[in-house]
Amino acid sequence: MGRRSAGFLHKSRKFLRKKPRERGMPPPSKFLMEYKVGQKVVIDVFPYFKEGGFPHRRYQGKVGVVAGKRGHCYLVDVKVGKKVKHLIVSPIHLKPHQEQR
Repeated sequence: MGRRSAGFLHKSRKFLRKKPRERGMPPPSKFLMEYKVGQKVVIDVFPYFKEGGFPHRRYQGKVGVVAGKRGHCYLVDVKVGKKVKHLIVSPIHLKPHQEQR
């Protein structure tokens, strides 16, 4: 009896599922969104698009700041506890942060 795997998508069955009315691919504009350096974004993982720039599930719903661009992906700084994590995220998994009033 060997040790169980704890891979990248471990315990993510519910996280990688969409509600029935949200199914299907998003519009092409979602893939082509442009973000400026310093802009706040929310990491909202799109489960159907896993190749290149797919963030870990621990960052789902976190707010980060765009630090730069790397290819078609963005460098996003996310504060986790006292540390700042530097993520490389595809624009399909990002959405602009709406300030609360």
